[in-house]
Amino acid sequence: MRGVHSAVDEIRRNVFTEVARLAYEGGDYSRIDRIPYKIVPGEVARHRHDVFLERAIVQERLRLAVGLPLHSVDVLSPPSDGIEAAVKSNDKFFEEPLVNVITFACNACPPKQIRVTNNCQGCISHPCKAVCPKDAIWIDKDKHSVIDQTKCIKCGRCVSQCPYDAISKMERPCAAACGMDAIESDENGHAKINYDKCVSCGMCLVNCPFAAIADKSQIVQVINAIQRKEEVIACVAPAFVGQFGKAATPARLKAAMRTLGFADVVEVAIGADLCTIEEAHDFLEKVPAEQPFMGTSCCPAWSMMARKLFPEFKNYISMTLTPMVITARMVKKDHPGARICFIGPCAAKKLEANSKSVRSDVDFVLTFEELQGMFDAKDVDFTKIESCSADGMDDGTAMGRGFAVVGGVAAAVKEAIRHIEPDREVLTEYGDGLRECRKMLMMAKADKRSGYLLEGMACPGGCVAGAGTISMVREGAANVEKFKKDASALSSTESPFKGRLKDVLE
Repeated sequence: MRGVHSAVDEIRRNVFTEVARLAYEGGDYSRIDRIPYKIVPGEVARHRHDVFLERAIVQERLRLAVGLPLHSVDVLSPPSDGIEAAVKSNDKFFEEPLVNVITFACNACPPKQIRVTNNCQGCISHPCKAVCPKDAIWIDKDKHSVIDQTKCIKCGRCVSQCPYDAISKMERPCAAACGMDAIESDENGHAKINYDKCVSCGMCLVNCPFAAIADKSQIVQVINAIQRKEEVIACVAPAFVGQFGKAATPARLKAAMRTLGFADVVEVAIGADLCTIEEAHDFLEKVPAEQPFMGTSCCPAWSMMARKLFPEFKNYISMTLTPMVITARMVKKDHPGARICFIGPCAAKKLEANSKSVRSDVDFVLTFEELQGMFDAKDVDFTKIESCSADGMDDGTAMGRGFAVVGGVAAAVKEAIRHIEPDREVLTEYGDGLRECRKMLMMAKADKRSGYLLEGMACPGGCVAGAGTISMVREGAANVEKFKKDASALSSTESPFKGRLKDVLE
């Protein structure tokens, strides 16, 4: 589903736009109760069997978009219930869980199954039956294959053997996308998130074809801070390039964000550069003297996964501050009274910023999709925006900008080590998505990754595939590669900010 514009994208973005417009207009926030009728007008449903269900789903997505919890389905309450406390808060306003399932929007898709379709020709060889390790396939009176679901272990061998492609694997899209196997079922068959397993990567919410899963947002809180004339500085992740269309050059993006009310815009690649240098020194100091391998720190969902599933490795994941936090600290040292808004592709960054250790550094987190809602609310047209100075958006090195693509972090650290200790050989591997990350750590558990630098990326493809991105993953990766070539320096060791690393880490 990723990269294909759909009705689900339209619902998400309409909600973000209307919430942003509500915040910019200010006044009586109970007006949110009218928005479902604007997004879903008339009497005829477009996507569901009735218009009332469509509006009810939009109502719950609106609540999440202003940072409020979902309503209980058996409680009569308007979308605006509790909104005044949310919008007047000077701090972050959302309580965990971050990612939520709107149960009545869920299709209650069946769990993983292997099914025989009508394409079965009743052949006499029956290779499906021959390869089944559990004797779960039998032949009916019409010579067609039938799968006994009580015996089937979903191994998929029959799927690959059928000469007619008559056997298919069906799996909940949200569950298939979840690298933590955190999607379960409630008593009614609806998807339910096991929060003991969930790492808030957000892959479920962008892979649900029924718009039933959504995360909480801080759009209103950011805009309110701007409306209060506070100095809100945006720190933009390297994956931003190309997300808002070809006309949205770094200089135009900065100008457009100033029209939204941001005081300044800074490229988070500068923090990625300092993260690279620190992780390079960390690796040289600890591997193999103190530990067999080291995992990178920048992806919070990967770090959380490693600590949840492989607690014995928790000290092997680098404790270096993430690029988001390093950049925020640098900006706050230069602007002590400023509020920092990280803008990026990632849902998990919201959870990272909500942690006690980061809360004082990063005030707000928005995704690119949420920022697009702000642009739409203000009718920003990038083709008509005049470029301003790109200062702050042109300081990252090529390696720092490469953090946005899978493999980029490991490549940056390895390249930095080449400058620091030229004779040191560094073995690297990256996990492209949480399932691959788990396999990578299983190899480490088997003592097959000694001496390695392991990069974990929760989203397949890297940050350009994050839950809050807009452009297609392949297109996003290509844009980042081009942006890297435009950098004034290659190595993170050439960063003009490297002298500030000690100051930031104190």
